[in-house]
Amino acid sequence: MSKSFPVSDRVAKMHSSSTLKAAQLAASLRDEGHDVIDLTVGEPDFDTPEFIKKYAWEGLEKGLTKYTSSAGMKPLTHSISTFYEQQFGATFSPSEVAAACGGKQALFNAACTLLNPGDDVLIPKPYWVTFPEIATFCGANSVFIETEATNFVLTADQVRDAITDKTKLLIINSPNNPTGRVIPVAEMRKIVETCAERGVYVLTDECYLFFAYPPGEVFTSAVLPKELRDFVCVAGSFSKTYAMTGWRIGYTIANESWTKAMVKLQSHSATHPTSFVQYACARALENREETVAAVDHMFKEYERRRDWLIPALNTIDGFKVGMPEGAFYAFVDVREMLGSRFKTSKDIADSMLTKAHVVVTDGAGFGADGFLRLSYATSMENLHTAVTRMGELFETAVHAA
Repeated sequence: MSKSFPVSDRVAKMHSSSTLKAAQLAASLRDEGHDVIDLTVGEPDFDTPEFIKKYAWEGLEKGLTKYTSSAGMKPLTHSISTFYEQQFGATFSPSEVAAACGGKQALFNAACTLLNPGDDVLIPKPYWVTFPEIATFCGANSVFIETEATNFVLTADQVRDAITDKTKLLIINSPNNPTGRVIPVAEMRKIVETCAERGVYVLTDECYLFFAYPPGEVFTSAVLPKELRDFVCVAGSFSKTYAMTGWRIGYTIANESWTKAMVKLQSHSATHPTSFVQYACARALENREETVAAVDHMFKEYERRRDWLIPALNTIDGFKVGMPEGAFYAFVDVREMLGSRFKTSKDIADSMLTKAHVVVTDGAGFGADGFLRLSYATSMENLHTAVTRMGELFETAVHAA
């Protein structure tokens, strides 16, 4: 007689990733022969720059196929430190850097080495779907901060009002997924200062670091003075910036004690990221000029798509979306459409899927029912087709610019 698997309480309480579920659905429909436009996953549609791939081959040819330190190879941690100093003026030691198997593991490492059961974690809404699940895995409590009143931009006052004696951590993502909003530099500093004054740590997900549209400013918390950085862990990633999602490599920048704890944890989990991938990333950062040029090329294309897509979406009846300041997402307010025909934003997303074969992510997974997230990390041809289909579905004539 078979028994159901006794899933641990912590994992049982977690929810599956809504973004990955939507992407898997799109892939399944495509496999069935449907002409599907997938606007779900935040994955660059560009290939990894050729010179980075060549660096990986170079690492293989050098025989870099063995274990490395759990903190990462010294050339990588040193190149991250040097790159941040040259690019942003940040000053920190390579001993404050630890490699991880992607930005997501970097976030888990940071949270798991800090949080205890019963701790409170502040999470601004809307949030990336994984943030609450990290807190759940750690046995901590997610405490959400509503930000719609400030147009989805977190403020220091909101953080100050939310902090209690149980608050241990604030998780920030700027540029933000799913909203595309960017916290101004001065406000970001005030937020960290507010947390540091109360002994609250800050985990800042900077995977969209380079994707802040003009006149916005690319800002990393790694440039803050040491007395503030002692309360901050920067989670960085090569995935979005360098179109390397499948390579699975990221890193953390934190004080040495926090970094040692993360390295200790990683020594018992993933051990370290792939050795020759570490080498390729180190060489790419050392070749800063070519690397930044490659990123800028991709970013300008995202900007071109954004500038066409947002006005086009706003021509669709019931759609309302502001201009993103960063990342590559349109966060569409569809609450005007809710009523007798559609009860939730999921109903709207399901209708788009079944009738228009356009796959988007329901905002409920980001803590924002009544919204849809559309990724424009896809071709202009796909965006034109998707807008036309959505316009026809909702009985709106959409004229491409």
